[in-house]
Amino acid sequence: MADVQTSSPYLVLARKYRPVSFSTLIGQDAMVQTLGNAFKQNRIHHAFIMTGVRGVGKTTTARILARAFNYEDATGRHPTLDLEVEGEHCRAIIEGRHVDVIEMDAASNTGINDIREIIDSVKYGPVSAPYKVYIIDEVHMLSTAAFNGLLKTLEEPPPYVKFIFATTEIRKVPVTILSRCQRFDLRRITPEVMTAYLESILAQEGIGFEPEALAMIVRAGEGSARDNLSLLDQAIAHGNGMVTADTVKAMLGLGDRARIIDLFEELMGGRIGDAITTMRALYDMGADPQTLVADLADFTHLVTRIKVVPAAADDVSLTPDERNRGAEMAGKLPMRALTRAWQILFKGYDEVSRAGNGLQAAEMVLIRLAYAADLPSPEDLIAKLSNQPAPSGQGSAPISRPPLDGPGASQSMISSGGSSGGATALRLESSRPAPMPLSSATPAPQHTMPQPALSTVHSYAELVALAGAKREILLKNALEASMRPVSFSEGRIEVALVDGADPGIIATLSARLQAWTGQRWLVNVSNKMPEGKTIREEQVERVQAAHAAAHDDPLVQAILETFPGAKLVNVKVRDDAVVATPEIDALPEPEEDDE
Repeated sequence: MADVQTSSPYLVLARKYRPVSFSTLIGQDAMVQTLGNAFKQNRIHHAFIMTGVRGVGKTTTARILARAFNYEDATGRHPTLDLEVEGEHCRAIIEGRHVDVIEMDAASNTGINDIREIIDSVKYGPVSAPYKVYIIDEVHMLSTAAFNGLLKTLEEPPPYVKFIFATTEIRKVPVTILSRCQRFDLRRITPEVMTAYLESILAQEGIGFEPEALAMIVRAGEGSARDNLSLLDQAIAHGNGMVTADTVKAMLGLGDRARIIDLFEELMGGRIGDAITTMRALYDMGADPQTLVADLADFTHLVTRIKVVPAAADDVSLTPDERNRGAEMAGKLPMRALTRAWQILFKGYDEVSRAGNGLQAAEMVLIRLAYAADLPSPEDLIAKLSNQPAPSGQGSAPISRPPLDGPGASQSMISSGGSSGGATALRLESSRPAPMPLSSATPAPQHTMPQPALSTVHSYAELVALAGAKREILLKNALEASMRPVSFSEGRIEVALVDGADPGIIATLSARLQAWTGQRWLVNVSNKMPEGKTIREEQVERVQAAHAAAHDDPLVQAILETFPGAKLVNVKVRDDAVVATPEIDALPEPEEDDE
């Protein structure tokens, strides 16, 4: 009879390397320091609540705390955080079989009857350990009645009882429960700490790895130790004992990060033909269309973040391509182009998720993003509506420009920050020269955009009209309703503010006048209130006077008498003369004569 070799079942990395003491717990230094000080001063609370995202160590911390409460060695019982040497009860608590440490999953034990069992058992002291510890996981799943039943016991438990709660939804826990507990927020583990932790585990397992592969796993794990270890376990199996970037890409369904950056550069350069080809190639390699759109949005966010905070490029979870090329594009692309790209990709992600054919929807998102360069900027629109030339330094591209897929597309350029989102806003200077430049192509003539004509203001009325022409609605409203002119001369205005007016409007008015006229204006606020009225008050008075004159008109009086119940609801006032044009509302039907 052949010998049958038996081996112990495989233990996943998340369980094999689960921390058993605070010295092996990673990423929660603030909590460990607080608990250490509390234990040293013998100020140990009777109830704790741990909150944080999944996999950051809430239940693990609860078990370590239970071990710390019940630490007992040859010298006697003394709670401590120094758990390097196992105590009498430590092994049973670590393996989850100690009679005095009771763990309950609130997701499957939600009712008042389950809590009543705890309340009844609290009356009896621990069997062998110093403390009886109740660990309730996902405590937010308890019912309202269960929470209410726990309140009194939680507030005044026996001296030998400790409660430790864990939850991912702290907002669903009643305030009455939170007020009786000492709360600890467990943070996401930073990429630097997580990367070092995974490297140490791989070293202990004797498994080789590529740094780029670990960076992708850390990014996908989103700060959760359990998620990172689960992904690492899967990557080891997928790569047959070697964690490589190619196997992790295939495992997670990710596109090549370098190809994603190429795709982003092609889109921002307007080379939509190349972008569609790259998208198809990534799709054929197994990348999901929705994931590709998400990766593009992720890289857009990275470039924007580097543009705002250059130190963001030093993140250890970034690949060399992301770090170097992201910083390069952050220096070339204007902020408006990046925010517009983010909006298109953000909306496109939802469209791809709802589309029957994800690839087609993703290609339409890319086409929309590439051709978004043809959208005029807000400055261009305002200039067109005002029949004024485009603002200097913010102008659109020339009317005749090369097609997006033409040879000249790769030579399109943008300034590092001067574009405002017009026709050239989404053009990126190509880092690769065109293979066959056209011999007939000539460089665009260098010239300066015409400056918009400066306005002139000779009176307060012209100032109000200019504010309206410039679409400064708030300023125009303040000039009409919040100010009374005292004196007006070129370069100097004195006004009086009505009660409740915003004093900050004075600085705004001075700045706008300098921009419109090209000269500095001194705007003073008078301490004396002039006798005149504001423009808005004068307008109201004119309307009221016109309304009264219309009401006294013989024709209107005849109409009101002919139709009982009718009333005058509107009067139109012309600038050249006050002409009452009454509109009669609620006219009853005239009575028909009986024949």
